[in-house]
Formats: sequence, structure tokens, C-alpha cells
Amino acid sequence: MLRFKTSNTINFLHSKAFKTICIILCITIIICTAGVIKATETKQEATQVLSKLGSRGDEVRRIQTKLRSLGFFNGSIDGIYGVKTQSAVRQFQKSVGITADGIAGKKTLLYLGLGDASSVSSGGYSSSDVYLLAKVIAAEARGESYVGQVAVGAVVLNRVDSSSFPDTVSGVVYQKGAFSAVTDSNWSVSPDATSRKAAQDAINGWDPSGGALYYYNPAKTSNKWIRTRPVVTTIGAHVFCK
Repeated sequence: MLRFKTSNTINFLHSKAFKTICIILCITIIICTAGVIKATETKQEATQVLSKLGSRGDEVRRIQTKLRSLGFFNGSIDGIYGVKTQSAVRQFQKSVGITADGIAGKKTLLYLGLGDASSVSSGGYSSSDVYLLAKVIAAEARGESYVGQVAVGAVVLNRVDSSSFPDTVSGVVYQKGAFSAVTDSNWSVSPDATSRKAAQDAINGWDPSGGALYYYNPAKTSNKWIRTRPVVTTIGAHVFCK
């Protein structure tokens, strides 16, 4: 067994060599910690960027299919995130007022109605559908009573159930000319807790609109056709009709 004199040990602990070793160890720990943090951030970024140029797989096929149904993509549904898909994503992003980077990240998928499909609410709608419905409510029914907000959400869902309209929430919301708020500054407003709750209540089956497929504000619309539709009810500033 090796033995050291106490005085020698104390001298070593106070020596320049020992201090140098301590400094090197500290620097090594700092570098390793920074590397772990960077790796974690990179991993988080990777989970946020679900599909981008060069990606392949079922996720890309879902994106291409949705973009085609919305009229932004006319290429092959091949599951390959090529230049055409990237361009279509950019066009969609520009149309809804979000950053047009051509990357189908979490926010873009939510706007497309392709968010976390594994999280399904009552009624069979995904969390992405709930978010999109809440956006419509926040943009179209701001300032209306809570009942009026639920009614607007119900109209969207009534259209989903109708054979005369697209059969998905995103299809109804982005149908050309369907909702004016989609193309104006109101669409940039994030849905608040009230609009999210109203969306969920509509999905749960509450329909204050009485089955209406349309609504309008008489003080703001000049559309003669909408005024010919059979009126079901009036809630706040909106007239609901079929």
C-alpha cells in the first residue's frame, strides 16, 4: 500500500499543479454541460419541426393530401417533401398569416388541421380541430356573448356534417370565401380560453344556432343572397340561417 506523508499531501493541495488540475476539471464539466444543453435544444427543435424539405413518410403524405384538398398542391401524393410541397406549404402559410418558411412545424400543422391527431376529444375531433375551431370563433365572434360564440362554432360543425360542404373542420374553415376573418387581420389573433371552451362545447354537442349552416351580421353584410336564407335564430349581432 502506498503511503504519503501528511505534509506532502498538504503541500500538493496548495500547489500550482493541483490548482491547474482543478481548473481543467471545471472547464471540462462546463463544456460537457453545454454540450448536453445544446443536444437537448436540438432535440426539442427536431420535435417541433415535423416535416421539411427532404423529409419522407406518412406525415408528408398527410400534408400533401390536405394541401391538395385546400387547393395549394397539385403534385403527386408520394410522401416526399420536395420543392413543390415546400412551395405549397409556403403559399398556405402566407394565406393564413403565419411565418412562410416552407416548414410544416407544429403551428403550421395546427392551422392545417393536422396537429396532434393522437389527442382526440369527444365527438372524434382532434386537438388540432379544436384549435382551428377556436380560431374561427375568436376571429368571427369577438365581442359576442358566450352563447353567440358557441353558435358560430356549431355552424362550422354543422357544415362538416352536411353533404354540401367539406367533411373536415379545416376544409370548411378554408373553403374559399366561407369566412372573411381567415383573410384579414383578425386571423392573427390567438384563441383565448373562452373561445377554446366555446369550441369544445360546440364539439360536445351544444348548438345554440339550431342547426344553422350560415350566419351574418345585418349591419355589415351587403350580400343579398344570404338575406334570402330561412332564419333560425338571432343571437347578438348575428343572424343564423339555413
